Amino acid sequence: MNGNSAVKTVVLKKSVGEPLGLTVKEEANQLIVSRVLAGGTAERLGNVHIGDIIGKVNGVDVQTPEELQNEIARSTSSVQLQILPFLEQNGHVNNGSSLSPESSNSVSYMRALFDYNPKDDKILPCAEIGLCFSKGDVLQILNRSDPNWWQAKKVGWAGPAGLIPSQELEERRKAFVAPDADFVHKVGLCGTRTSKKKKKILYRLKQAADLDKAELILYEEVTRMPPFRRKTLVLIGTEGIGKRTIKNRLLNSDPDRFGTTMPYTSRPMRELEEQGMGYWFTTKEDMETEIQNNEFLEYGEYNGHLYGTKLDSIRDVIRNGKMCIIDCSPTALKALHNSPEFMPYVIFIAAPGMELVRYMYDNNPSHYGSRAAGIDVNFERASSMRISTRRARTLESLASLYEEEDFKHALEESARMQRSFEKYFDMVIVNEDPDITFNHILEALEALSNQHQWVPVTWVY
Repeated sequence: MNGNSAVKTVVLKKSVGEPLGLTVKEEANQLIVSRVLAGGTAERLGNVHIGDIIGKVNGVDVQTPEELQNEIARSTSSVQLQILPFLEQNGHVNNGSSLSPESSNSVSYMRALFDYNPKDDKILPCAEIGLCFSKGDVLQILNRSDPNWWQAKKVGWAGPAGLIPSQELEERRKAFVAPDADFVHKVGLCGTRTSKKKKKILYRLKQAADLDKAELILYEEVTRMPPFRRKTLVLIGTEGIGKRTIKNRLLNSDPDRFGTTMPYTSRPMRELEEQGMGYWFTTKEDMETEIQNNEFLEYGEYNGHLYGTKLDSIRDVIRNGKMCIIDCSPTALKALHNSPEFMPYVIFIAAPGMELVRYMYDNNPSHYGSRAAGIDVNFERASSMRISTRRARTLESLASLYEEEDFKHALEESARMQRSFEKYFDMVIVNEDPDITFNHILEALEALSNQHQWVPVTWVY
């Protein structure tokens, strides 16, 4: 095949402002098609392939992504491309029929754990080829052969595919990699240009430890499952926002459906206490051995005594055909989330506004004490008046001050907990009304039995 006979003209019909659905890279003053977006104009027509060289647009020679973009911008209803063949190293002409690495990728699904707007992405100037998504969206990943940009579609959305940042690219950005140390593709408008500059980054133990702590989980691979009941219900939230009240109400509402665990402790049994009534009592040595053997979901120490939730106690509830309600620290969520054995449904009980938090504090005084050591703010104001008016005012001011600090602390801790662990939450409920919260939880659990669910692939494979 000679060079002239291989040249072809392609006409792509498009709407005003609609991207062509392809990207290019610049090599030796030629524009080579590096990617054809699934569902885009070029892919639908099927006459532009990876490896094609774009020589002209509407009869005008183009040699850079900027020139390509300018000519496309001048087009209205259609674009005429002159396509030259791409000569591979063995001299054979690429006619688009061979299977490229891009087209050989298998389809997978990812749940996004961050928000992305291509218009805000400085590395992707051509926002039209980017795919906007929100935290929690399920994305169908059509191609991830490029180390920096994946092709994806939003599940349940009829629009075309677009580019999203890869896990690797977004990790580098979240880890604040210096621009001169990065080697991501430099992107031209509606085309990519590979930077020739590459710089190796040395592996440093301290920096690696900091990254491990940050847990940059940006996408989670998921799969679609038919309706099924989860094995555990995990309630997360700060102290005093009604979490334990909701847990007890669920347990009492249907004892045949819900069950819970009993904590273990190394604390000596007190007078009138019995084994299995409130606690399982054991020795500190035994608990330490079982902790070393990873037999506890979580554990802690208080006044020199160990307390913890044993994994076998969760298994016992599940074996009895009940959904185990777990009230645990959010640090235990990772172990539960990754376990096909426990398949949790995690609900975060968020703190409401300041006034409602104050109401909860007033109605649950036993849960809250002043954080000011040595100052008793739980006094009777009537008796304080008998001491002196000035002293009474001082004590009342102190009481209001520390109560207000408690309210702010509860709200701040709730917000911090949500930011840090929301990647594990299936549902967030602001507990403004206990009855409404209780009913919402029952409705959510019932929906699991009637609706398909997106769950981590580790639960299935």
